[in-house]
This record gives sequence, structure tokens and C-alpha cells, in this order.
Amino acid sequence: MFTIKDVDFHSDDYGVEPYLNNWPMLYILENGQKAYVGQTNSINKRMSQHKDSPSKQIFTKAHFIYYDKFNQSATFDYESRLISLMNADERFVITNHNAGLSGIDYYDKPSYDKDFVELWQALQKKKLVKRTIEELEQSDLFKYSPYKTLNEEQRSVVTEIVDNLRKSLNRSFVVNGTPGSGKTILAVYLFKLIRESKYFEGLKIGFVVPPSSLRKTMKMVFKGLNNCTAKDVLGPNDVAKEKYDILIVDEAHRLKQRKNLSSYKTYDDACKKIGLPNTSTQAEWMLKQSQCAIFFFDRDQIVFPAGLDVAEIVQNNNSYARMKAYYDLVSQMRCQGGVGYLSDISALLKGQLDHKVRDDNYELRLLDDFATFDSLYKFKDENEGLTRMIAGYAWDWKSKGDKTGKVMDFVIENHDLRWNSVLENWVHNDDSEKEVGCIHSIQGYDLNYTKIEVEVRKYLFSKGYRFRKNDKRYPGKPDIVLPKYHVVIFVHGCFWHRHEGCKDATTPKTRTEFWLEKFDKMSKTTR
Repeated sequence: MFTIKDVDFHSDDYGVEPYLNNWPMLYILENGQKAYVGQTNSINKRMSQHKDSPSKQIFTKAHFIYYDKFNQSATFDYESRLISLMNADERFVITNHNAGLSGIDYYDKPSYDKDFVELWQALQKKKLVKRTIEELEQSDLFKYSPYKTLNEEQRSVVTEIVDNLRKSLNRSFVVNGTPGSGKTILAVYLFKLIRESKYFEGLKIGFVVPPSSLRKTMKMVFKGLNNCTAKDVLGPNDVAKEKYDILIVDEAHRLKQRKNLSSYKTYDDACKKIGLPNTSTQAEWMLKQSQCAIFFFDRDQIVFPAGLDVAEIVQNNNSYARMKAYYDLVSQMRCQGGVGYLSDISALLKGQLDHKVRDDNYELRLLDDFATFDSLYKFKDENEGLTRMIAGYAWDWKSKGDKTGKVMDFVIENHDLRWNSVLENWVHNDDSEKEVGCIHSIQGYDLNYTKIEVEVRKYLFSKGYRFRKNDKRYPGKPDIVLPKYHVVIFVHGCFWHRHEGCKDATTPKTRTEFWLEKFDKMSKTTR
């Protein structure tokens, strides 16, 4: 199907195949550690150009990818997808710049999407990539990768910010966006774009992430990016140590003021080092320590007592003679329900919803029976993946510091419940599905995969098996398919598939007959 030709990059003769001169193709340049992915209509001509480029002299091998169905739209699309996935795969450090990635639609794209899986598997056989597409798409390296196709709204914001910075660094920007609008992705994208631009060469740039758990994740992401390092990722207190030309602040609604802090001394010391009174806010730290500060912010996510309205602070701060600009992101990257669905949920929480919420992509239920809620919660976690129970901080944290797991924090309808046992990375903690996460523990996280299936897939991959996930071509859409061995695997959780005598196969205490009927149907279906 796909022909992958491996050659010496510095060779003067790549062969006599007709497609090397006049056919849309993909190629990968690499040296065992770093790689560059590209597309072209003439391999011979493009390689000649690359060999004259100083930045490409590091490469020793070239891999040319030919497919008789390729057209230029398809190769542009495949190029973008390969760059994004290979960056997350970590087999190579990808040296491509992140500007200009395409996200186009074209004729028969669904067929090309299916074929892309075949190409990826061919690259796995050649050991040019390691992990499966499914595994990569669930990884933080993929989710927060700067190699993303921006939507029109995001691209417009980036273009305007960069154009303004080229005129003068003496500016402040606030980008306000709803959850799922891609603020973090855009912030990382903008950082890498500025870092690699010839117009900003030599500038000192910092990427500030206030939440410590997310900061650890971003350090890991930056460590795997070409021309970036984990040291580029800073906490607010790190900014006090030195000046920066540009500071990009993600999750800026998590910046703090001197209120309800665990350590006032640390805060006061940072203020003193910066040269500001201890009444100043962390947003003001960013302004003082940089020539340009770019804040990514969501006013509706100010949930801490010490939280700040960064947009208001920037607007009212006249200590620095700066141009100020404000942008809004409303388009959704994460939520398939789109802006309308989020608006409905916001209205519901504020008691202002005046119509029924209908959306083909989402199910919304309001329940007055906790037992039913708990049953549905378990069902979603078993079948839809990584579901978590969240609540506003309305009960005392009695279990704080408890290591036994026996101390409960509150009771709802005879159900003993416990707050999140850890502060950092609670979403991925082993016991998180049995706990209730305080709203602070969920900000910035994307819940989107089934933990038990991921563990099975990781095990299979570690043993050298390659597979497909949820393949609709087979009855029952099995969770895992190993085509080479003609094997399918169904991952059956205890709540729904309940083998005899299983201690985790609980039955809801309310509407018992209703649930037993569902369990019986599920049992007959999966026999």
C-alpha cells in the first residue's frame, strides 16, 4: 500500500523511480535522535534544497513515503498529523517549526484517515515510531503539543499578538477563554513560535504555570520540544528571581493575592525581591518582571479566595507605559457540544436556565436520588472512561492528612464520601474514582480515556503487540483487536459485566429491578 524507501540523506543518487521527481510525497529526515517531517511534489528537488540548508546538515538518513493515492491536500494533512503524533511519541525530537500546520478538509478524507493508520503501522515496523495512535492521543504530550492546527479564531489572536510584538515589546495582552477553548494549547504554541522566530532571537522568554500539578506536566512537555527546555516552565515565585523580555502566563486565573495563603513569608519574600509592597498581586509581579506579559485567563474559573481578575488588574495598572490588548476565545476545541451547550450549563448553575438542554453529543440529567446518581456515575466510568465526581467546597476536609483511607468527610443519603486524598494530579490518582474532587483539583484537566483499557493496552504494547481499538468492523466493537493474531479482547468492568461472586459487582439500592434487568441484558449481550 505505502512504499517507504530508506536512503542515505547525503547521497547524490536516490534512485530512478518516477515518483521521485513528480509526485506528492512525504519524507522523514533523521539522525537517530532528531527528525524533520515534510511533504513535497518533487523529492529530488526538495532534498537538494535541504542539503544546502545548514539546519538540515545534522541528518544522515531519509525515508521517502510514496502512495499512489496521494494528492497535495492529503500530503499536507498527513504531514501535520505525523508531526503532531511523532512529537508525542518521543522516538525523535521533532525539529519542525509549529507555524503553518494545515487542518484542511478534502475529497474522500475519511478514506485517507483510515489509510493513515496503515501508514503509522508501517512506520512502527521500521521502528521510526514506537507507540500506537490511540495511546498517543491520550497522552499529555499530545494534548498540550504546540504542533496543533489552530482554528481561525486562535490563528487570528496569534497573528495579531506576534505582529504587535514585532512593532514593540512594551505591551500587555489578556486572552480570555472558556474551558475547552484551547488556552493552554495556544499558550504553548505561541511560546514555541516566538522562541523560534528570527524576529525575537535572543529574547529571554518564560512560560508561567501557577498550578503546581499542571506545571509538572508542562515541564515534561517542554522537555520533549526542540528549542525548549523544562527550565522554561516557571512558577510565580520563580519570576521573582530575574527579569524577562516576555512572560506567557497560562491559567492566569490561578495567580494569587496575599490572602488565604499557606505561607505568607514566601509571598512577602518574593514581593521584597521584586521591589513591590506585599499588598501587590502575582499578576503585578508578572508586569514588573517583564517587558511584555501575555495572560491566558478565564474569569469564570476564579474559584480560590485568593484568586484574581487579571484583566481588571492589567486594565487598571498604569505603572508601566504599555499598550494593552484583550482577546476572547469562544470556539471549542474540547467540548463537542460547542458554545451553546456550555452557555446552557453556565445558565443552569446560575439558576437562569429557561429551556430544555438538548444536544446530540451530550447527555444531561438532574437527579434528586444519590443512589441512582452513584450508579450512573459507575456506569459512565466503566463504559465512557475516566469519569470523576466533583463538588464545590461545601464540607469540611476532615480526612486531610489521613493515610488509612477510613476517615470520611461527609454523608449524602447514607453514602459515606471522602474528599480528594491528594492535591496534585488527583485526576490520575489510583483512588480518585472512589473520591470526590474539590473543584480546585480538576481545573486544567481533560477527562477522556478509560483507565482500565489504557492499562491493558500499555501492557500489550510493552510486550511488542500492535493493535487497534474499538474496531467497528467486528461484532460488538471489541475494545482491542490484534489483526496479526486474529484475536479480539473485550475489557469487562465489574459493575456491568459482573462475574459470579465478584465483590465489586455492586447493585444499586434503589430501582433495583430496573438495574438487574439492565445487568441481565448486558450479560446476555457479552456472553
